[in-house]
Amino acid sequence: MSPASDQSPVSELHFETRDLLFEQLCLTVVDQLNQAIRQRGSASLIVSGGSTPKPLFALLAQSELDWAKVTVTLADERWVDEDDPASNAKLVRENLLVGHAAAASFLSLKTPESTPEQGEKTLSDRLAVLVEPLDVVLLGMGGDGHTASLFPKGDQLARALSGTGGTRCCAMRAPGAAQPRMTLSAPFLLHARQVVILCTGEDKRRVFEEARAGGPVEDLPIRAFLQQTPTPVAFYWAP
Repeated sequence: MSPASDQSPVSELHFETRDLLFEQLCLTVVDQLNQAIRQRGSASLIVSGGSTPKPLFALLAQSELDWAKVTVTLADERWVDEDDPASNAKLVRENLLVGHAAAASFLSLKTPESTPEQGEKTLSDRLAVLVEPLDVVLLGMGGDGHTASLFPKGDQLARALSGTGGTRCCAMRAPGAAQPRMTLSAPFLLHARQVVILCTGEDKRRVFEEARAGGPVEDLPIRAFLQQTPTPVAFYWAP
């Protein structure tokens, strides 16, 4: 591992292999959740979907932790049924909420409404049970610089980035998204003790470096997390 940090709230942790990355990140997440449980009796873990975090989920599921005091939810979700192969909830239930972690509570971002726009109020009320600040927020990043479902050219990107009116969640439709989405807003995700951006591969590293160099947040929405100071952000990367 080769850490590199400066005066910004963004630290970079580069690992020689993905196995080393996932092992270290698992230890870090468990430690932070344990700290939260000791300090206030509960903890929150916000995760992202996709294939990249699956090895981390497997390690977390095997970790000794008072999972009954942990609430897990997602940074974003496709507006599909939870048994749909594209559902992030399905991925989390099958890969994280097993073993020891089966005792955790899961807060789904999918509501009974037919569209994410109709579901915003229901979900916002549901999210109110989470104690703020959130404890650990685990994000990924797409090759277009999106994170969660904060997509460039997303129809509600400005509102999701600004969190106008205390918005916790926001429907999102975007050219790069095959299905309508629900995403947590950037301010809600940033009201956290720790944000982790997990990426692998040289392409993602180049996008991260471009984003960190500065520029409009709307072009590379991951910049919302890199161009702020209150919340510590750790970039975990391996080839």
